[in-house]
Amino acid sequence: MEKEFVKIINENQGIIHKVCSVYCDSEEDRRDLFQEILAQLWKSFGSFREESKFTTWMYRVALNTAITSFKKTKRQPDRNSLTVEQVQLVHEEYDPATDEQMRLMHQAVARLSGIEKSIILLYLENKSYEEIAEITGITQNYVRVKMNRIKHKLKKQMNKEG
Repeated sequence: MEKEFVKIINENQGIIHKVCSVYCDSEEDRRDLFQEILAQLWKSFGSFREESKFTTWMYRVALNTAITSFKKTKRQPDRNSLTVEQVQLVHEEYDPATDEQMRLMHQAVARLSGIEKSIILLYLENKSYEEIAEITGITQNYVRVKMNRIKHKLKKQMNKEG
């Protein structure tokens, strides 16, 4: 069972990395959340009933763990960490306008609630509303409503800041 778990996690660890990058700003926090998600996946692995795809189940566990962690850390004071403004990586095709748009988008997404972050992450991963509903445990109709609200919220924040 352990070998099977390690094999499946190795094949799908990108899911965990994506979830961690959406919910955590610092590399240290991402590593901590990654470990926490792995622990929850391992703890729940024996109860996976194969009623859905493994990746769907994995997203659900990862997002639930991240949301729980997000709620805990939201109550703690912000730690000193590097911001995007402090670290500018050199890229051959660097476009300041695109970079500014991405920075504003990241800031806007960071202001979303836990479930909103989950929905936008899955949407950006090209998941269907049906898959998003299955992963998050909410109805497709509610996913559509939330997605419209999220888009409106992001557009409003981007226009306000940009």
